Amino acid sequence: MRSKLLFVIAATVPAWAHHSFAAEFDRNKVVNLEGTIVKMEWVNPHTWIHVAVKNPDGTSTVWMIEANTPNGLLRRGFTKKSLEEGTEVLVRGYQAKSGDFKANGSSVTFKDGKKLFLGSSSGDEDPADKK
Repeated sequence: MRSKLLFVIAATVPAWAHHSFAAEFDRNKVVNLEGTIVKMEWVNPHTWIHVAVKNPDGTSTVWMIEANTPNGLLRRGFTKKSLEEGTEVLVRGYQAKSGDFKANGSSVTFKDGKKLFLGSSSGDEDPADKK
């Protein structure tokens, strides 16, 4: 009996860990974050981009940006060197309903104007997909 209970618990943990966009993020709270990359986590089920954003008082706040899967980003043109520490970016996304410094990313624009789609779970589409 105990082994069956452990199996049931283990089998449901991934379902708890994953979430829908609407459960965690607010489509009406659009954020445009200008800052520098602190780190990039190439993990499943979502990659995480950590961006230091300067506040008006000169301090900075690190935002966590949820993006597509590692494989999804690689297919969109990202490489492991695209978002190295110190890279200046503008990230567009949707803030967490909790108000935390966390967002679901829609796109990232580099200083040179190059723009890459982050594969937002919000239902945003990459303009390249409409061709």
